[in-house]
Amino acid sequence: MTVKYTEDHEWVKIEGNIATVGITVHAQDALGDVVFVDLPAVGTTFAQKETAGVVESVKAAADVYMPLSGEVTEINEALKDDPSLANSDPMGAGWFFKVKLSDPSQLDALMDETRYTAFAA
Repeated sequence: MTVKYTEDHEWVKIEGNIATVGITVHAQDALGDVVFVDLPAVGTTFAQKETAGVVESVKAAADVYMPLSGEVTEINEALKDDPSLANSDPMGAGWFFKVKLSDPSQLDALMDETRYTAFAA
């Protein structure tokens, strides 16, 4: 399993041609307590960097961008019911949605953990 990161502070876990997407620890730290998430509809297709959702916290609202082009295959219903999962387990139970990749070569432009850590510092 490969994990990549975007400059917009999303993480992407790749398993085959499916990407699981969420916000990074850095993003949830900056946002504070997450109180609401607006997730895309299953079956919706997005281009890379299009707005795919919104996360709202006690401090601010932020767009969630599609890190890779593709079709949404699943959303995290548990996150809709309990948005605080984005804070308590952002890289696990707090995932946002899954996407079937339409252009896996876009992965090459994303950062690995080392580059992302330096970028976010």
